[in-house]
Amino acid sequence: MKSKVLVTGGSGFLGINLIRYLLAKGYEVASIDLLPFDYADCKDQITAIVGDIRDRVALDRSMQGANFVVHCAAALPLYSTEDIMSTDVQGTKNVLASAIEAGATRVVHISSTAVYGVPDHHPLYEHDPLIGVGPYGEAKILAEKACEPARAKGLCVPIIRPKSFVGPERLGVFALLYDWAKDGKGFPLPGGGDNLYQLLDVEDLCVVIENTLTMDAKAVNDTFNIGAKKFGTVRQDFQSVLDAAGFGKKIVAVPEGPMNAALALLRAVRLSPVYKWAYGTVAKESFVSIEKAEKVLGFAPKYSNSDALLRNYKWYLANMSRFEGQAGVTHRVPWSQGILKLIKPFF
Repeated sequence: MKSKVLVTGGSGFLGINLIRYLLAKGYEVASIDLLPFDYADCKDQITAIVGDIRDRVALDRSMQGANFVVHCAAALPLYSTEDIMSTDVQGTKNVLASAIEAGATRVVHISSTAVYGVPDHHPLYEHDPLIGVGPYGEAKILAEKACEPARAKGLCVPIIRPKSFVGPERLGVFALLYDWAKDGKGFPLPGGGDNLYQLLDVEDLCVVIENTLTMDAKAVNDTFNIGAKKFGTVRQDFQSVLDAAGFGKKIVAVPEGPMNAALALLRAVRLSPVYKWAYGTVAKESFVSIEKAEKVLGFAPKYSNSDALLRNYKWYLANMSRFEGQAGVTHRVPWSQGILKLIKPFF
């Protein structure tokens, strides 16, 4: 048995994929999450604690015996500003403090490329300015800053900034595309989707996370962008899902200004699940340089954008009966489509 790894947010989309990956590699694994760890294929192989990273008692209990921590837990953009700030910022501080007290040697902090906001150039490099959009982007910046004092105390804290990642178990906003595709509908995109937009497959992310656990501490105690090596425009990559559905449907271009204004209004009155970061960036160029991760971490992505989306779509089709009647604000479940469901028949 290899070292013990605590995964915060272990019941989430990244959490379950990472836990399965680590178990297959022979690690001992523990998890802490607000939600029960209910994955039948591996729940008997780990120590799972239902708890909040804002609660030091529960967190310290889950930290016992951990050599490494992978900090995946976060309140996503659909949560309240208060929950986002208290979970993503104070929760991160708690994880780092608990890890130091427990004698863990590394905490891999999963950040986000949302820290760059909507920049004026691409590709983005790790040294580019951090300008978060909305509470989530702002909280991710503050969480990264919280890692600096822990590093100063001798803790190895690799910071990973992944692009939006997809793969088995991923639902959330991507379930909109998959649902419309399997029902033989086209899919509307503000501006038409002719902009380059990089994604990431969750398996590639898991591989690079393990690299930060096993490689030289001095080399990995840094910040790394992670994304697909091969990617196209949003139109091209989303169209691959519509093509796989087999109905001959196409991406539908909708004027960006009016569509975003309508989505903002619908979001304000709780009739749409699509939040500002999603509709405000999907029509913008968005890709990062992964050169640093390739050089330092040996990062070699296996999947392209299209590969990752199709892998996720196939999983969705095979498992969608499990989610009938479910809706929420996490990546584990489809988001309620609200009024968008009424618009769907017209596409």
